[in-house]
Amino acid sequence: MDSKAAKTIADFLIADFQNEMQTTLRVIEAVPTTHLNYTPDAKSKNALALVRHIVLEDEWILNCVANGQFSALPDDSDACGIMNPAGAIAQYKAKVPAALDRVRALSGEKLTAIIDLFGMVQAPAVNFLALALKHSVHHRGQLSTYLRPMGAKVPGIYGPTADTK
Repeated sequence: MDSKAAKTIADFLIADFQNEMQTTLRVIEAVPTTHLNYTPDAKSKNALALVRHIVLEDEWILNCVANGQFSALPDDSDACGIMNPAGAIAQYKAKVPAALDRVRALSGEKLTAIIDLFGMVQAPAVNFLALALKHSVHHRGQLSTYLRPMGAKVPGIYGPTADTK
């Protein structure tokens, strides 16, 4: 892939990610603070852990793309400071748009540079921007399935839900 194509693809993915951010925030906002320990299965993350995962890793992946290398995974324990949906929303709004802006500023050459994801995958940086988008949407989808069992309403994601009609 040449640098011009990489920049075009990145611009598309950045716009798509930016649109998805609003939906992600609506889903996090819908999480009831009274059920943060809810988990549908013993193998699943609880609601708070999943909220933290989305917020921290959306920022982390984007910053790794902007840095041209992957760093250690973020600490998603209580030490991260995200203790409820309101705190998650505040951190997401403060950090994820800034990380996305860093990616937006990358040149086509930087977007075609190969990045190594812990020895598992080596790909152009722009490919990891696509991964960031998929990762965010995937985990947001997980979280949205927790909402009704926790007694919350599911916000519109790609249109109305049974709770928003």
